[in-house]
Amino acid sequence: MFKHPQLEALNAVIRTGSFEAAAAYLSVTPSAVSQRVKQLEERVGMILIERSSPCRATPAAARMIKHRDQLHLLERELSVDLGLSVDNSTPVRIAVNADSLASWLLAGLAQAGGFFFDLVIDDQDHSESWLKNGEVAGAITSRITPLQGCDCFQLGTLKYIATASPAFCQRYFSDGINVDNFLKAPALTFNSKDRLQRDWVAKVVGKPVNIPTHYIASSHGFVDAALLGIGWGMNPTALVDQHIQKGRLIPLVADQPLETPLTWQVNRLTARALLPVTEAICKAAKELL
Repeated sequence: MFKHPQLEALNAVIRTGSFEAAAAYLSVTPSAVSQRVKQLEERVGMILIERSSPCRATPAAARMIKHRDQLHLLERELSVDLGLSVDNSTPVRIAVNADSLASWLLAGLAQAGGFFFDLVIDDQDHSESWLKNGEVAGAITSRITPLQGCDCFQLGTLKYIATASPAFCQRYFSDGINVDNFLKAPALTFNSKDRLQRDWVAKVVGKPVNIPTHYIASSHGFVDAALLGIGWGMNPTALVDQHIQKGRLIPLVADQPLETPLTWQVNRLTARALLPVTEAICKAAKELL
């Protein structure tokens, strides 16, 4: 049996990146954190933390942190089953895509009280890997079939539209939407995993185009950059509808949106404990997607 203080110390070091930050988070001294981690390492007979900057978990430590996260959720479920008072600060780690977080997901999480959320931001096409590796309890993904060991809930589609400022459109697309203009007009890309812009261009012109791009890892930054004429980008309609209505942004091709299906995938082992989160997410998706 692993002791809770030791697991909490291990988790705090990995999540905060250092023994000093972990001590501040846990309201104990750095030496206390170091001692707890050392006791845990002696207990399992292996090093659990790579003493780097930031500190990193070894594979064994990552597995133990997964156990710690599941333990919190299972204890919550047991308390509910026994009619006991429930800890209103149960930690839960989930993977979400930035556009969902910026456009609709927070409205759902706000209705799921009693949890402390630790949100991992990743592309919807890649967030499932966090769930496969056991690093999160649930994930918003574009996968429409259940992952092994998970329950899957269809949420709807996140609708994107390609927009740019009027001045940008006049500069780069005055003679229409075509391959030559896309080769010159700077796009906005979230990160190297983001293929929305490339996929949309290929859909519109009928073939892949090596578009020039800025990298801006922020959903709201995307909108601001488009408004300022830095580039064109695919934005969730919820974030740009008002700008389009007021003429601050123009759809590049109004009748060519790109729709991304979204699902909520949750680890079956802790699905009951996360039922309030699941219900809140599904309700928000039904209302806002």
